[in-house]
Amino acid sequence: MKNPNEFRIDLPGGGGATTALHYAAGGDRIGATLILGHGAGAGQRSAFMVDFARALSALGLDVVTFNFLYIEVGRRIPDRGPALHACYRAVIDVACDRVESARRALFIGGKSMGGRIATELAATAPLPIRGLVLLGYPLHPPGRPDKRRDGHLSSIRRPMLIIQGSRDTFGLPAEFEPELSSLTPAPTLEVVEGGDHSFKLPRRNPAAQAAIYGDVQATIAGWIRSRIQL
Repeated sequence: MKNPNEFRIDLPGGGGATTALHYAAGGDRIGATLILGHGAGAGQRSAFMVDFARALSALGLDVVTFNFLYIEVGRRIPDRGPALHACYRAVIDVACDRVESARRALFIGGKSMGGRIATELAATAPLPIRGLVLLGYPLHPPGRPDKRRDGHLSSIRRPMLIIQGSRDTFGLPAEFEPELSSLTPAPTLEVVEGGDHSFKLPRRNPAAQAAIYGDVQATIAGWIRSRIQL
């Protein structure tokens, strides 16, 4: 498998620069690009992000990952919302310029915080996207179900694939149902039985874990393929 292509993302207003990685589509190409933002605690070179990007590219997607600026410069605490939004938007602009399939069919999303920032951006700005892929959406902080982060979802009006572990302390699948039933178009909610916030099983079993990740990756590729065939 080829190594990803790295390119520079200059942030608006002289706000610095970060890096993005393009994992080129292989196999039976779908003809779409998926941009994935990372979670709050680990950047684009974490094992989860690399494994998913490589697997999805092998399934036919062009995949672009990137570092939010705070990770790029070695800070641990995430930037405030406007800076996170600006960084993600800059990645979208560069991806559309550099990746041919992004100009035809672009999807955005990410793991946990990366997915949340994608939804906030999609709810407030006109974006050239076909849909969103959310991996472990952080519906609320653990133990604080009253602090929901879903009030903006109704403004997106794009197809959404939400993949949630059945043990996710950031939001159990059942907690999504009241909100999702009111959205247009209706999102697709896929549940990873036994999975936590990163879809990890409660007991260490490498073969079973690999199968879970493989199922999730196949679901993402299949969902995107179905969206662009409509």
